[in-house]
Amino acid sequence: MHESAANVSKRVSLKDVADELGLSQTAVSFAVNDKPGVSEKTKRKVKATAERMGWSPVYAAQALSSSRTMTVGFVPSRSGGNLQTESFMLHFMAGLHDSLSRKGYGILYRPAQSLQEELGIYRDWSRRKRVDGVVLVDLRTKDSRPQLLNELGIPCVLAGGPDPADQVPSLSIDDSGTMDAIVRHLLDVGRTRIVYFSGDRDLDYSKMRVAAFNELATKYALEFSAVSYTNFDAETAAAQTCSMMNGSFAPDAFIYENETMAAASLRALERLSFSDEVPAGLQSDDGRAFPRNLPAIVSFEDSFICTATYPSITAVHRDPGEYGKRVAKLLMKRLAGESVSGNRRILQPKLVVRESTRRIPAEKPRS
Repeated sequence: MHESAANVSKRVSLKDVADELGLSQTAVSFAVNDKPGVSEKTKRKVKATAERMGWSPVYAAQALSSSRTMTVGFVPSRSGGNLQTESFMLHFMAGLHDSLSRKGYGILYRPAQSLQEELGIYRDWSRRKRVDGVVLVDLRTKDSRPQLLNELGIPCVLAGGPDPADQVPSLSIDDSGTMDAIVRHLLDVGRTRIVYFSGDRDLDYSKMRVAAFNELATKYALEFSAVSYTNFDAETAAAQTCSMMNGSFAPDAFIYENETMAAASLRALERLSFSDEVPAGLQSDDGRAFPRNLPAIVSFEDSFICTATYPSITAVHRDPGEYGKRVAKLLMKRLAGESVSGNRRILQPKLVVRESTRRIPAEKPRS
């Protein structure tokens, strides 16, 4: 108890720093909080002296004096279980944290089970002045979140987009160009019957990928193309994949919106290929398993999962951590009062070719 009291008594205050430099306490406060009224030279001198003396800000006092919480809200509308399997989102959050923490900000993470729950969280945060800003993800058709946050006066930025109503600035990734690279690669390795497994038909980025795929199917005159929706459920994707392979005109390539669907489908196909025991629900009408020659497999997301499978999975590689950092920096500009608007397209992804698309397709039967 005495030791704790001694430590408190030794805490360096702004007054101690001011006395050391012969400045007013107000000038020192302005300097450490980067407020106008003191020169840059004085700010550097004050900050160096404060660091040397061991001064650190008291969070509660800092929040009261600046009317800031030093907290950014992040509310993805999905279950916690789904987030644990999404390596892109986890690395994106790590990038957010890295960039925000350098400015003294923390992340208030509150996953929601529905859009209505997410909207309720924003209203609650506004009433309690809980956050300084918000990062939005997963823009939907006729999304009400940007308008609500503007009405609540909470600055926000969108990872994805762009926002068709231009109510919130955004950073997006070139998915249409990426889809073109995938389809051209599959054509180069002799695949002409391609199916795209999308996640959620209501998400804007899913819709844009689907639109790009359909346009490319027409542009390149694919022998066969189709889109299937899975709600990001890996078991659904696997079952649909095996069912399609049992038809008389089976696809020779599959593109999946994320790596968990791709890996689950590959495992299901391998299981049918190398085993005479066909799992219930995955066999053809006559009970036969899918033949050993696998179709090409591509994932629109890359992670360690894609290299841990056999064959390894060709995937679209982007840097979600860097993406998170850039989104955080955009929000910091808004919080600093800078004029930020419109959409910026960044991070051209790269297609990493692996074993799953290097296999030579079986010779087609002659008519």
